Amino acid sequence: MVGVQIRRLTPADVPACQELSADRRWLREDRRWALLIDVAEVYGIDAPDGGLAGAVTLTRYDTHAAIGMMLVAARYERQGLGRALMSHAMAAAGGPVCLRATDNGRPLYERLGFVADGSSVTYLGTLAGDRPDLPPTRPAGPADLPEILRLDADAFGADRSRLLRRVAGFGRLRLAAGGYGASWRNGSYRLLGPVVAEDVATAIALCTDLASDGPIRLDIASTQPEFEDWAAGRLTRRERVTLMSANGTAPGDVKRLFTPFSVATD
Repeated sequence: MVGVQIRRLTPADVPACQELSADRRWLREDRRWALLIDVAEVYGIDAPDGGLAGAVTLTRYDTHAAIGMMLVAARYERQGLGRALMSHAMAAAGGPVCLRATDNGRPLYERLGFVADGSSVTYLGTLAGDRPDLPPTRPAGPADLPEILRLDADAFGADRSRLLRRVAGFGRLRLAAGGYGASWRNGSYRLLGPVVAEDVATAIALCTDLASDGPIRLDIASTQPEFEDWAAGRLTRRERVTLMSANGTAPGDVKRLFTPFSVATD
């Protein structure tokens, strides 16, 4: 495409974002696109024949930023749109940035200076609800939000209270000793994340108690092998992606971060 123009997307662009996802055989993810346009920065390139030719998201924190949902429509591949969107997002971030790369996207990210920090695997399925000998958890209410924000900032290493306040309005939150978990409906499945815990047993208890109504999605980093072993015995393994960063690494205690908020926001 000649004369590429990148613009900030608005709530009116959610259907076009969903069509772009479907074009690349991704889930349409109505809730995630709407949330990202609300709390992050979503940039897109309009297609001459209608809809979007490409899109990317940038979620800012006080210490770093996360890039996600990097998509180019199949009919506009290999025309430099991915590089243009990534360069725009990186310039807007102006500092350390992280992302999750598919095998197709990784070569571009490496050319832009990203390096691999590990990997992450997606698991889908239904949990049976069996929880013998697991620590107790309880539903969290509005009065518990300050404690959840404290636990999260301490483990994540940055303030993501805006995201968590939003998910508290439409998702579920549970508390345990030294940890918490969130879940929210995104299309046909319930996404479990973030999950922050002091140990694997607490993370498993939070996930089990949050997953009470149908299919779920878990994204688990390679830093949590025991947690992944538990998921692998109960859920279906899907794609593996590479965790990457540029201009420095994100802070946080990886031993306490069991699942991300989402793969777009990390």
